[in-house]
Amino acid sequence: MPREILVVADQNAATVQFLEPVSGSVLGRIDGVVLAEHAGILPLGGGRCAFVDDAGGALIIANPFGSPALSGNPVQQQISVAIPGEHLACDPGGRFIAVTTGLGRSWEAWSDLLTVVDLDADGGPRSRRVRTRAGEPGVVVAETPDGPHAVVRHRQPGVIESLPIERALEEGVHCPELRGEQLAGISNDGHGDAYDPATGTMFVATEGGMERFDVRKPRPEALKTLPWTASGRAYFLRFCPRRRILVAVLREGGDHPREWASWRNALWVHNVDSGLTSTSALGDGLIFRFALTATGAAVARVHPGGDDLTVLELGTLAVRGRWDLPEMDQAPRPGKEPWDNADRRAVAASPSSELVAVTRGGHGELHLVDTALPGSPLRTVAAGTLLRDGGHLGWLSSTQAAPEDTVGR
Repeated sequence: MPREILVVADQNAATVQFLEPVSGSVLGRIDGVVLAEHAGILPLGGGRCAFVDDAGGALIIANPFGSPALSGNPVQQQISVAIPGEHLACDPGGRFIAVTTGLGRSWEAWSDLLTVVDLDADGGPRSRRVRTRAGEPGVVVAETPDGPHAVVRHRQPGVIESLPIERALEEGVHCPELRGEQLAGISNDGHGDAYDPATGTMFVATEGGMERFDVRKPRPEALKTLPWTASGRAYFLRFCPRRRILVAVLREGGDHPREWASWRNALWVHNVDSGLTSTSALGDGLIFRFALTATGAAVARVHPGGDDLTVLELGTLAVRGRWDLPEMDQAPRPGKEPWDNADRRAVAASPSSELVAVTRGGHGELHLVDTALPGSPLRTVAAGTLLRDGGHLGWLSSTQAAPEDTVGR
């Protein structure tokens, strides 16, 4: 039985597959589900993961490492949640989960529903949907002396709101309104959230910097904002509790989406204990998301002059290696928004080695590369579906007993 499994989701083909990452062989498959790509995949520890099915309105709990999964469907539980799934987060123990709702196909905010779930409730999983505030909210699940809280990051106007999960679970059905303690006055353009359980700190990426909040108390308290220390701002964060680092890619020019080919990018790494921050230039173009290997950061870049995968050492930010990626027939076009009828690339990495996977959107392929060896060849695996929009990737480990990063990616 493998110790690690690669999750390959094609939200357009309504499939999620579980692959053995060395051989590329399929170990399990779920059909008829549309993974909420923005909410992403959330490893829960013990080989399990959670994601939102935007077609069925359900939180899917899967464990592809169990023997039944290796011969069929790895779904353990399906729990009703509000959709479209915007963000997904859990507490450090992987028991309590919060799901926020986004815009879906609407151009304006319309859904104010937040779903909270207790996976270990008496009698089986328990979920409740409550009304908060419409928007594109982010969320983390924080530990407080009063129990777990869903801490929601609202936009326009910017507010951090803390709602007791136990209170939400005790509410009745039919989506009652529930409001928590609020901290107003944060930036209106938050996009990207992370949570450090050791210090009770919530991180929010905004134009003004990395805004920080102490969310251990019922009412969140603002902490000093960290500067980006390089041009641009982050839209996506990853937190590694083992190394105690927060990692982001800064994008300069994001407010001009048709000029994506000239966006400037930089890797930003912050040590939350020492307070030291380092940055390194990544080149121009579209960097959508990135992944952390055991010792490095893997970044897939799309550019009219050629796409590539770059891996930097997390300690020094030195470039370990760069791999050219085969072009995509329907890649983003200069002068058009990169999300406008264009394919992209998803990337994921092993948490215990230097193995990286990156998709070739629209071609039904993913490339596996051992980035411990600069110059090592790409190994191409057929995904079985086209992977329009790039699909989505996640990496699961059976040896991790609890969640590490508690926010879906």
